[in-house]
Amino acid sequence: MSQESGSDEEQPWIQEYCMMFGHEYFVEVSNEFIEDDFNLTGLSSIVPFYREALDMILDYQPDYQIKSESLPIIHHSAELLYGLIHARYILTKPGLQAMAGKYEKAVFGTCLRVHCEGMYLLPIGRYDQVGIETVRLYCPSCNDIYLPSSSKYLHIDGAFFGTSFAILFVNMFNEIQRRVNLIPKQIFDLKLFGFKINKIAPSGPRMKWLRQYPTNSAEEEELQRCKFEIPTLETESETDVKMGSD
Repeated sequence: MSQESGSDEEQPWIQEYCMMFGHEYFVEVSNEFIEDDFNLTGLSSIVPFYREALDMILDYQPDYQIKSESLPIIHHSAELLYGLIHARYILTKPGLQAMAGKYEKAVFGTCLRVHCEGMYLLPIGRYDQVGIETVRLYCPSCNDIYLPSSSKYLHIDGAFFGTSFAILFVNMFNEIQRRVNLIPKQIFDLKLFGFKINKIAPSGPRMKWLRQYPTNSAEEEELQRCKFEIPTLETESETDVKMGSD
């Protein structure tokens, strides 16, 4: 196969795809990344017309004639394949830096929660498998996810960003965590005639614990320990032995 020469006005497939309406969340994946077979491991079993779709993404002219009725299917497969490649690319250093450029411009939007003070959002998928759910937006401040504000993004599969990108992005760029630390940890309390609603009431803040933060060094140490350790449950016999030793 050979690469299409085309005219100077023709745009590469990847550039054209990322410039399409509703594709602002995507970054351009480098051809070098796509041409490395290791980066595409396992995708051939997921994407139909894999070879033809890959040739379309890389602007390669196939050595054989493709039937006209197969072109819509191949085009759809190319979009699916590029989305899955994109999910892997944004986990690399160049991919994270490319996404950082969009993050700094607030391309993904800002958190609608008042107490997050306009924290920039990140695209995230709740599943790594395609066809389950569309993309969601993650807020590093309140650790919650939201639907995109515009319906033009609701057709994007969440697997095209994956479950690991958001946390990897936040951990790589420390200034995000510093921004989060500067935001006051306020929680809205519903009131009735000036009195706070009891937390066990149906309209009370029953999920308040989700946004609680450490208030002293002991709680901070416990939080860090819980992040990296698996809690163990003591059996009744172990508890009796401890009580007996006391």
